[in-house]
Parts: sequence; structure tokens; C-alpha cells
Amino acid sequence: MQLHISPSLRHVTVLPGKGVREFINVKVGSRRVSYRMLFYMLLLFTFLLRVIFVMTAVDGIDGEKKCSTIGCLGKKLGPKILHRRLEPAVPEVIYQILDKPVSEDELRGKSEIPQSLEDFVTEMKESRSDAKAFALRLREMVSLLEQRTRTAKIQEYIYRHVASSSIPKQLYCLTLKLANEHSTNAAARLQLPSAELVPALVDNSYFHFVLASDNVLAASVVAASLVHNSLRPERVVLHIITDKKTYSPMQAWFSLHPLSPAIVEVKALHHFDWFAKGKVPVLEAMEKDQRVRSQFRGGSSAITANNSEKPYVVAAKLQALSPKYNSMMNHIRIHLPELFPSLNKVVFLDDDIVIQTDLSPLWDIDMNGKVNGAVQTCKGEDKFVMSKRLKSYLNFSHPLIRQHFDPNECAWAYGMNIFDLEAWRKSNISLTYYHWLEENLKSDLSLWQLGTLPPGLIAFHGHVHIIDPFWHMLGLGYQENTSLAEAKNAGVIHFNGRAKPWLDIAFPKLRPLWAKYVDFSEKLIKGCHIRAS
Repeated sequence: MQLHISPSLRHVTVLPGKGVREFINVKVGSRRVSYRMLFYMLLLFTFLLRVIFVMTAVDGIDGEKKCSTIGCLGKKLGPKILHRRLEPAVPEVIYQILDKPVSEDELRGKSEIPQSLEDFVTEMKESRSDAKAFALRLREMVSLLEQRTRTAKIQEYIYRHVASSSIPKQLYCLTLKLANEHSTNAAARLQLPSAELVPALVDNSYFHFVLASDNVLAASVVAASLVHNSLRPERVVLHIITDKKTYSPMQAWFSLHPLSPAIVEVKALHHFDWFAKGKVPVLEAMEKDQRVRSQFRGGSSAITANNSEKPYVVAAKLQALSPKYNSMMNHIRIHLPELFPSLNKVVFLDDDIVIQTDLSPLWDIDMNGKVNGAVQTCKGEDKFVMSKRLKSYLNFSHPLIRQHFDPNECAWAYGMNIFDLEAWRKSNISLTYYHWLEENLKSDLSLWQLGTLPPGLIAFHGHVHIIDPFWHMLGLGYQENTSLAEAKNAGVIHFNGRAKPWLDIAFPKLRPLWAKYVDFSEKLIKGCHIRAS
């Protein structure tokens, strides 16, 4: 059989062996597919296979460094070409070396280790090292820089710990000046509130707020922002609880700076009959906590000496050493039903908040029989602050915690809480709180991170009513990248974290939200060099 194809490729002539001529006309534009069309497709495929075979043969002898064919180029660009597997892009020896840790002893005294990526690249180019030498040098450089970074981070955490735990000299000055005023100036020793306003302290038709603080300046900002933003300040009653040493300065400040028409009461813990009588369970727990902590935990030097822990773990342990975690001001909220036996509902405020709206609508919230109205901290755009669940605070590796709680259950926040004292008195919340404090002491403080929120999460478990996040925005003391616009629009902002607004380490962008409620021209403030920035 003979095959003739016309120059235009429009006709194909097939000559059978018997001499009979058969003509097959193939039209390029035809859409019909016949067995004849399949025959020509087979011819084309055979031609392509021969071309590929030739390219493969040339590629095989082309060498590793030079690529002059499409096949060779494809082998270098794709994971497979012509059924060939690529060799690993990184030699295995590099992984083997980088997987081995480097000890401090190995690095000690090696001053010739490259100090930057530029130095490293220059050294590798000059020495023309093989893969093994490259990996060894890279491991030494990265390990050295990791050690230096860790040391610098821990040093920063120590400085922040000292700055946040110490009393700034300006605040100490203010306390001393106010104590002097209290002893020498009768106007600084006024009865708070005046006798005719005392009945309002137990009148449930008023809006009752409770603030526990031993920081006069911080308390003054909370009080001023509360009254300034209230639509009905004459119905506001602020109960300020402080300790014995701060009582005189606190009374002097609010005597000299009244917030009329609001009513302000200042009392020290020893003024409460309930607190002065008999044993107070939380005080006993605090004393035991202090003894156990000093015996087993050590101070900041013991924490930073552990080279195996990551910097953020060291930071958390340093923060747990803060004096506030063993302050009665932090534990006092668990005794609210006993401290205010005549009140039905109160809003408890921390001293590191600023109020930016009228809070009277909080009394209209239906708590549905719950005790604690609080904002959840597991939902929100700020993943750093609003990503807290029970596993963030409780130790779920301990069987006692694991068998009672769900690690993924959403946590909530202290700082601005509505407490229904009537519902609280019908519950066993306080007894649960004491019980778990004892269990934590028996477990060598291993059930949760130090602080008052973890036992609060346990004690109020099942008794929390979630309120709108507008009422409580957290995290202004943790990170500077908090949205300023969102902070300005929140009802209450909370400077929880180390960067308190009255400290030098406060974030400059956020501090004005707090400072606007401080009169920096006031005689005592100015005399102690307390400035806006």
C-alpha cells in the first residue's frame, strides 16, 4: 500500500496492493470524525514520540550544569519530567546537622562566629565551603543569635517587672503629701459622705459602684470618669475600699476634691465589722499562699536562671510575682455580699479602668438569675487579648481540673462586673472559692496561674451572664497596637497588663485616654511632678 499526500494537505491517496486506486478526501473544516481521521492522528502521535525520544537522549548526555534542551530545562523546573524524579533541593547532610542542638559550651569563646547574615554570606563565598561546612557555620550563627535574643528579651521582661511592681516616686510623693494634709488640714478629714447623705449608702434606688484600691491617683481617675460621664450623677454612689495605710491619703483626696452631686464613701477594711471579727477565709488562704510561694517558687532570679524555658513563659512567671496578686484589694470582691449586706446589686470596678459612658443602663440588664455579668474574652478581632479560654488559665494536665472543666470553654474578664448580690447570697460561690484555694495550696499552686481570675472562673462557673463587649474593652496595658478608634468608642477601657497608664512604661498613644481625667495643674499633682507625658 502506498500513501500520497497532496502539497495542500487537503487530499490523501491510498494505493492498495491490487492496483485499485482509492481516494480519501479530508476536509480541514469538517467536524465529522471518522476512522480515517483517527488514522492520521495516530501518524502524528508516532511522529511526536520520535521527537521526544531524541530530546531525551540528548538530555542524558547534556551534563548537570549546562541545559541546552527543553527536556533538561523541564527537569530543573518541574518536580518530574519524562518520568524522572528530581534530587532533593537541599542536601540531606544539612538537615542532619541543623537537627542537632548546640550547647552553650560549644559556642563559648567562639568570637569568630559571623555576627550577621552579610558576614556569613561573605565568609561562605570566600571559603567556598561544602554543604556540611555551610550547615555547621549556619547552625553556630543562628544558635548564637538565638541566645542573645533570649537574653535581651528576658532582660526586658525583668525591667518591665521591676517598673510595674515598684511604686513610682511621684505616686509615693502624692501619698505622703496627702497624709500630711490629713494630719494638718481639717478640710482633708471630712466625713465621707456627710451625715445627711449616709442613708443613700444602703438605698437600692441608687446606682452603687464599688472600687477597691490602694492607689489614690488611679482611684481618682476612675471616680472622675464615672461621675463626668454619668447622665444622672446625683444617683451615683461610689463605695471606695482601701487598706489601713492608704485610708488617710484616700480620705484626704476625696475630701479636698469632692465629686458632687455624686456620693463618695471611703472606708478601710478594718472599718467593716464583718472583716474585723473572727477569721476571714481568704486572708488565711493568702497567708498560706505567700508561705508556699516563697518556699517553692523562688524570686525573679530563680525564674530567669532557668535557661530551658521560653521567654514568654518567663514573662508570665515574673508577672505572677507582682504584689497585686497577693493583695487583699484583689481578693476583696469575693466578699461583696458580706461587705454590703443591704445592697441588691453593685458594679465592681478595677482601679486601672476608665469609664467613657453612662453606666446606669447596666442596672436594666436582665441577669436571668445569674450572679456575675461579665464580658467574654474568647471572641473578638484582637486575637492576642480576646482569645482566652479556660485552658489559658487552668492547668488541664492536672486530673482535678481535667475532670471538672472543659478546656475550650470561653473565659470572661474581671475589671467591670455587675454582681447580683441577692442571687449570690442564695448560691455557694464563696464556699466554692475557698475550697478551690485550699485545693490549689495542697497541689503546690499547680492548679492554675497565680492571680485571682482563675479561682474566680471556677467559683462563678455556671453563674455568669455574658454582656455586650461594648461595656468592657480589655488589653490597653498589654499591647500598643490596640485600635485607638475602638478604644475611644468603648464604654469602659481597661489597662490590664503591665503598662499601667500612671507608669513611665505606659503606651504613649493610649495614655491620653486616662490622663484626660487628671488635673495636672492641681497643687499636689504639680508639686509631685506628675505630668501628662
